[in-house]
Amino acid sequence: MGYRLGINLGFAINKYIEPEEWTRIVSQDLELKYVQFVADLLNPFLPGDYINAQVSRIKSATKHYGIYIESLFTSAFTRVNHLMHPDEEARRIWLNWFKRFLELGSEFGAKNLGSHFGILTFRDYNDESRRKHLIEQGVKGWQELSFYAKELGYECLIFEPMSVPREMANTVEETKQLLDMVNANSGVPMKVCLDIGHAPNPDERDPYPWIEQLAQISPVIHVQQTVLNKSNHAPFTAEANKDGIIKVNKVMEAV
Repeated sequence: MGYRLGINLGFAINKYIEPEEWTRIVSQDLELKYVQFVADLLNPFLPGDYINAQVSRIKSATKHYGIYIESLFTSAFTRVNHLMHPDEEARRIWLNWFKRFLELGSEFGAKNLGSHFGILTFRDYNDESRRKHLIEQGVKGWQELSFYAKELGYECLIFEPMSVPREMANTVEETKQLLDMVNANSGVPMKVCLDIGHAPNPDERDPYPWIEQLAQISPVIHVQQTVLNKSNHAPFTAEANKDGIIKVNKVMEAV
């Protein structure tokens, strides 16, 4: 099996939003070909005519620099409750938003699309019956999206295990449970977008067991330099690497 190094385009938000600029940076400065496009660069809530014009511009720039958009993901400004919002109407709005995001990604030839699984408010998380109900709603939402993704030619959907229980999947076991729940009735499979820099459950801080148990079902892995017990989100500079626990050989051995 081959592995490809790419980059999540979160770095470009509000700094390098011009398609011609972020594609140039990825290709010439970073010497990469593969990117995970983020919704904050082209939010599906925007008017259709504007989206169509930007899609054409992005496709032209990626073709010019030989960039492949293989994956789509939510990002900083779209880290909200989504499919586990307390209001049913809002959940339906976000479900349709994800469908438009899937349509957008199909224009780029993306193979997968994802986000965090869902986020509970404190009020809903602390109410056991509400928590159970909204997890069920989240599962149903992702299942509906999986069949739409299949129609559009995607290989899978992905979600990112987060660092706190309220944001879902902060243990390996819970991650596997959510996968099983969605995949019990899915069009394309739900898989994982593992982030090895997250510091999840206090009993599961070490990122390497996460890699060993979930890499085989993670078509995308977010790699960042970090330290134990903290979501550090540091770059791989000489300074950060001194104390960092992410070592390339150790990561690849775990994979």
